[in-house]
Amino acid sequence: MSKLIIISAPSGTGKTSLIKSLIKELDSINLKLGISFTTRIKRKNEIQGESYFFIKHRKFLEMLEKNEFLENAEVFGNLYGTSKSWVKIQISKGFQVLLELDWQGALQVKSTYPDCLTIFVLPPSYPELEERLSKRGQDSKTIINKRLSKAKKEVLEGKNFDFVIVNDVFEKALEDLKTIVQNKNNLSQERRDLVKHTLQVLLKK
Repeated sequence: MSKLIIISAPSGTGKTSLIKSLIKELDSINLKLGISFTTRIKRKNEIQGESYFFIKHRKFLEMLEKNEFLENAEVFGNLYGTSKSWVKIQISKGFQVLLELDWQGALQVKSTYPDCLTIFVLPPSYPELEERLSKRGQDSKTIINKRLSKAKKEVLEGKNFDFVIVNDVFEKALEDLKTIVQNKNNLSQERRDLVKHTLQVLLKK
């Protein structure tokens, strides 16, 4: 099994919920979710040191200057980064570290850990993605439109990940993730066909 697993997806695709369920159901294989540093303001339901390490912009830049990040990115004006030392410590303790990153972060990590496993989660369609973004009630219409525009670029890059799945039905997408993480096996023909069809539709837009 890979010591480092990366899951990426456009915002609103449902990757966070999938990851939480994956870790809960695969507790026997020592999966540990990575915790990123961010300059983003903490939301009311988030916990310092569990959701993120929330730090000031100045502190983030100091860490960046000291080359302390395995990967880092700016997303809608906020800075995010994964600590090199944190990942190394968790792996040394026997954990499989699972990172939730965008495609750029995934590529940065892949350059340092070429054997890491990368998985990209597709939305079933852009209208469905827009509906999910609207329902969660976290963003303005302007931000939602920016996320949708960004999603098209992410899908183009994500198709080159080690594995691609579609979060059409949550339970089926979760089973796909479990299959990949546990065995690196190919998905069923039906699920592979779904990925192929969904990519064709998304990349035409």
